[in-house]
Amino acid sequence: MKITVKKTDNPKQKPAANKLVFGSTFSDHMFICDYSPGKGWHDPRIIPYQNLSLPPSIMTIHYGQSIFEGLKAYKTDDKKVNLFRPVENIRRLNASCLRVCIPPVDEQLGVDAIKALVDIDRDWIPDEADTSLYIRPFIFATDPYIGVRPSNTYSFVIITGPVGAYYKEGINPVKIYVESNYVRAVIGGLGEVKASANYAASLKAQVDAKEKGYTQVLWLDGIKKKYIEEVGTMNVFFVIGDEVVTPALTGSILPGITRKSSMELIRSWGYTMSERCISIDEIYEAFDKGILREVFGTGTAAVISPVGELNWNGRVITINNGKIGPISQRLYDTMTGIQYGKIPDTLGWIETV
Repeated sequence: MKITVKKTDNPKQKPAANKLVFGSTFSDHMFICDYSPGKGWHDPRIIPYQNLSLPPSIMTIHYGQSIFEGLKAYKTDDKKVNLFRPVENIRRLNASCLRVCIPPVDEQLGVDAIKALVDIDRDWIPDEADTSLYIRPFIFATDPYIGVRPSNTYSFVIITGPVGAYYKEGINPVKIYVESNYVRAVIGGLGEVKASANYAASLKAQVDAKEKGYTQVLWLDGIKKKYIEEVGTMNVFFVIGDEVVTPALTGSILPGITRKSSMELIRSWGYTMSERCISIDEIYEAFDKGILREVFGTGTAAVISPVGELNWNGRVITINNGKIGPISQRLYDTMTGIQYGKIPDTLGWIETV
């Protein structure tokens, strides 16, 4: 399918790079593609960024049949534009689609749409350190119908916007509150996909944690409230002695692309990299024994986010004296080095726009 393009007649003023607030500024254009029975996905187009006109009976508002993705475009020193493993994002988008009964999109169309939109708005990609263009693909149900069933029609939309650091701490360690009351997801639910409803379930705990002075929540499993799953916006890793551990993908944890990339790098460096069930008790026991070396999160928004403090049931522990550890630092330097073109991409992770 050919993507048609209509450029804006009224370009917006771009914000200063030092005033970027993550997720609050959006570029001049957007991508839309529609789905209807008999036609499938059709009419892919890039148009000026604008409001969507929707009926109040639209099914996605009432029943939450919507999914999304997140990735970034990076400007290199020689003004090239890099995407980091975009095919992985479209594959995960389609996995989310299948879970909530949305027709999957053609993989090549998805990647082509991202590249075309980024190319048109490439002047929106900031080139200061630690900045990028955030890309948000999403699909939602569009039937104007009140009744619980899958929609027959959908919209696939992509918007973009310039961003700086996701957390105000940047690469400095963040404080994480271990949630023992609320439940985010259970095996068989939506925890392993980027469904909008999956994130709604996490908001109350996140608000409570911030009121206590914590940046994010570390979720435990929804049955025993014992086994570690993920942080609200990222997967989580622990360095215990000589072993690097991340929770196994049991069906309630999002399979992060930065998580996957980090594991591949860690193994290539010769570390013992384990995917297994790990309890919060084991983490605190490792701390008491003096062998909890590092804790860090991985995700598109923050890339690598070291954790300096955990609070579980009122017991606060400080990891690595509140400083970033050597594995966290190496991952961050390597990952961002590849993304910004400062380190050669020997793994085939970069696609250039």
